[in-house]
Amino acid sequence: MTPGGAGGRVLLSTPCAPGPLALADHCLVSWLPNTSPCPTAPTREFSMSERTQLALCYPAPAPAVRSRYLHAAVLRTSEPQYSSNSPNYRIFSTRSTIKLEYEGTLFTEWSVPETCFVLNKSSPTTELRCSSPGVHAIKPIVTGPDEEERYLFVESSHTCFLWYYRVSRHFLNNLTQLITVWAYDPESADPDELLGNAEEPSINSIVLSTQMATLGQKPVIHTILKRKVYSSNEKMRRGTWRIVVPMAKDDALKEIRGNQVTFQDCFIADFLILLTFPLLTIPEIPGYLPISSPRGSQLMASWDACVVASAVLVTDMETFHTTDSFKSWTRIRVPPDILSDDERRSVAHVILLRDGIVFLINGVLYVRSFHGFIRLGGIINLPDGGITGISSRKWCWVNYLLKAKGRRSTFAVWTENEIYLGSIRLKFARLVTTTELKNILSLSVTATLTIDRVEYTGHPLEIAVFLNYCTVCTVTKKIFLVIYNEDTKQWVSQDFTLDAPIDSVTMPHFTFSALPGLLLWNKHSIYYCYHNFTFTGILQTPAGHGNLSMLSNDSIIHEVFIDYYGAILVKMENNVIFYSKINTRDAVKLHLWTNYTTRAFIFLSTSGQTYFLYALDDGTIQIQDYPLRLEAQSIAFTTKDKCPYMAFHNNVAHVFYFLDKGEALTVWTQIVYPENTGLYVIVESYGPKILQESHEISFEAAFGYCTKTLTLTFYQNVDYERISDYFETQHNHTGLVLVQFRPSEYSKACPIAQKVFQIAVGCDDKKFIAIKGFSKKGCHHHDFSYVIEKSYLRHQPSKNLRVRYIWGEYGCPLRLDFTEKFQPVVQLFDDNGYVKDVEANFIVWEIHGRDDYSFNNTMAQSGCLHEAQTWKSMIELNKHLPLEEVWGPENYKHCFSYAIGKPGDLNQPYEIINSSNGNHIFWPMGHSGMYVFRVKILDPNYSFCNLTAMFAIETFGLIPSPSVYLVASFLFVLMLLFFTILVLSYFRYMRIYRRYIYEPLHKPQRKRKKN
Repeated sequence: MTPGGAGGRVLLSTPCAPGPLALADHCLVSWLPNTSPCPTAPTREFSMSERTQLALCYPAPAPAVRSRYLHAAVLRTSEPQYSSNSPNYRIFSTRSTIKLEYEGTLFTEWSVPETCFVLNKSSPTTELRCSSPGVHAIKPIVTGPDEEERYLFVESSHTCFLWYYRVSRHFLNNLTQLITVWAYDPESADPDELLGNAEEPSINSIVLSTQMATLGQKPVIHTILKRKVYSSNEKMRRGTWRIVVPMAKDDALKEIRGNQVTFQDCFIADFLILLTFPLLTIPEIPGYLPISSPRGSQLMASWDACVVASAVLVTDMETFHTTDSFKSWTRIRVPPDILSDDERRSVAHVILLRDGIVFLINGVLYVRSFHGFIRLGGIINLPDGGITGISSRKWCWVNYLLKAKGRRSTFAVWTENEIYLGSIRLKFARLVTTTELKNILSLSVTATLTIDRVEYTGHPLEIAVFLNYCTVCTVTKKIFLVIYNEDTKQWVSQDFTLDAPIDSVTMPHFTFSALPGLLLWNKHSIYYCYHNFTFTGILQTPAGHGNLSMLSNDSIIHEVFIDYYGAILVKMENNVIFYSKINTRDAVKLHLWTNYTTRAFIFLSTSGQTYFLYALDDGTIQIQDYPLRLEAQSIAFTTKDKCPYMAFHNNVAHVFYFLDKGEALTVWTQIVYPENTGLYVIVESYGPKILQESHEISFEAAFGYCTKTLTLTFYQNVDYERISDYFETQHNHTGLVLVQFRPSEYSKACPIAQKVFQIAVGCDDKKFIAIKGFSKKGCHHHDFSYVIEKSYLRHQPSKNLRVRYIWGEYGCPLRLDFTEKFQPVVQLFDDNGYVKDVEANFIVWEIHGRDDYSFNNTMAQSGCLHEAQTWKSMIELNKHLPLEEVWGPENYKHCFSYAIGKPGDLNQPYEIINSSNGNHIFWPMGHSGMYVFRVKILDPNYSFCNLTAMFAIETFGLIPSPSVYLVASFLFVLMLLFFTILVLSYFRYMRIYRRYIYEPLHKPQRKRKKN
């Protein structure tokens, strides 16, 4: 593999010495193809627009406003520094006061353009204002060697004011927080407002906010991911607006926006913030001892990928923990009886997790949390020693699609022969051993295979494993790269093989991109692999080689920093900084910002900007904003670097999209470039081949510029109906696809390298259905029991069924007269609320087994050409399954084709309902009852989700009177019987009467005469 994609072999060489192989541990791998590997990029004039987009993971639990520069002479350098009152240099315009500062004894005066006014030209610390926009050269005149000029890009902007916000320290009801917002002018604000420490607005800010409110200004808070809007429902209080905002883990990034209202021709800039649940620092405990890296070592740090304000820093004196980008911090101390003094000063690596801070010390892991300081080992399925490295995720993906059950890992632990993955609550599982990897990669069983490093890629579900491979391990080794997907559980060997000295040490860092991209460095050089390892080489310098040490007084690489825009900062140990961008081949040296001896580290702030953190000799730390954009513009102006295009736009509003069955995603991207340059937009995707694309290109040319617009539609064209392996087909056509747009040409002067987003094809677990008109409000909330007559049950039991109505699950029942028919209206919802009415086919069934209801449409009335599926037929076919599984989208067959099914009896009820077929449920007239129904979407092409819902109906009414003829007949028979009995009784009576009327009932006894 070569940079151009042709075949070639990879050897190790040093850029500062001839020969194909060098054994020094500072040499980096380079390509040795048939042609020159890394041609130097041509120089061009510079043009850079202001960054206008913030990536997903720039959270902020506190305002990202800090001191603009440090008041510590130990941090000064002979280079001039500048600052402004605007936090993070967000406003750097003709209205801004620019503070200049030079630390040194050789200073004479400042050299500034005529269009700029300096307050005191001969003072090393002064203020500068430039009345006209443009590029202004600022240079300190000294008695010694000339200093470099800095080219300051001063804008002409109508954005003059900023939003300030303060978060209440206490949660309100329902996990909401009260946000107090006001407007302020950085040029007239109080120091506390500039430092982000203000609890209430200053007098100037009260006046400004009140005046803006009078003109119609009213801030709102927009959420970036879910597009929700929150505004103030109260009257303004002392120049502030109060907005109540709910906290959400997956919608933390928000933006304060205002109306387009001007005051003195000035607008208020929108302000991105992050509102998270409160984060706490681990408290310092008296009597505990410091934990640190070895004496004289460089700084090491770790931060939460999604909350960059939460970070940990390890120095050779202390360990510091912060949750607000080091505006405040605590020292991490450990009990005195667990580690020896040497062990406490032997931190080799550190990882910040939600469960605590993990330290790697002499091959053993320890965790410091709110619960104490413990050693991690066999009790949590980790080795008790021999651990060679740990790593965590570098890029934040709040949302992702995980088809497999379980959770993705948050960090990795490895020894020479084993890899372990850890998740929340410090749960570990062994992933693989080198013996197993030999079988997976088909390597020789007699060769030596060890794990070099494990690194998380830019993909939310993938892990890269670098393997050392050798047969005779004395001089060189090969480094292989395999990538493991935590969802598919598959190992994929990459087209990446390096020959390196046996004792060489390299460090990897993957870029934020759809296709795997990687920087790999040793002590002196940077090796890059972009576009899935097809664009490779050594990062070149203007001197024509890749040895950064030669341009930094023989210092070695300390830190490689990459942000979401694609900017790359290579910081040497002596604080010399080289600047590059992903997808480019070269790097330039930036102006020196601090002196050579101060220990420093580059962090990303909550506003998406960079800042320096300095470890001072007195055991404390300080921070200083670093104007990366302005510094890069100054160097680009010097080197005549120019972005090949004028604008690169797109309408991708989210970084995560869900596609369900039948849905499509249409996006566009546009590039504007000078005529005759032939630029275009490259669309690349990474992941399973489960999406189809349609492209439409439009082109315009005017005034010497070309505009090319590419419209793409992502969709699926799969019919899931009448397939035997429904669930397997669904599984094979779901997954996560990463997509990126990038220009065909690129340079360091371009603001954004590429646009990256995810398309998840599958079931959105936040999607659900409900029946219109049903809720859990408007009725008496209580559970109760009732009895269902056995003759009303489908399975004909021997006795009545007593069931319990669970209100919390079933909700309020709808009361219907049993003369009323009912057609359920199914509605689709997601976490943002109502989406649409469902038009697809669905079925209903009574969950307790009642079947004393029916449907008004027959199969013939519904247009069936053969007998349709019914509950009776489906139960007969699937006797081994529970009722809720016998019929669904996996076995649905329609009845509208002669080719399927048998003619049968089409006068049976049609038991499938949709929004347009007019099919209703009707009830028995002879009795009332309680019905608890479950509804299921039956259409196999509607959703990957098993969409079901429940609703309850209670029928009531008067039992109807019998027929008049029946009543008359009954009365006639009754009267006839009565008169018959009466007549019979009469004749019986007369017979008795006649018998005894002539004969006395009691004959008197006669006396006999005596003789």
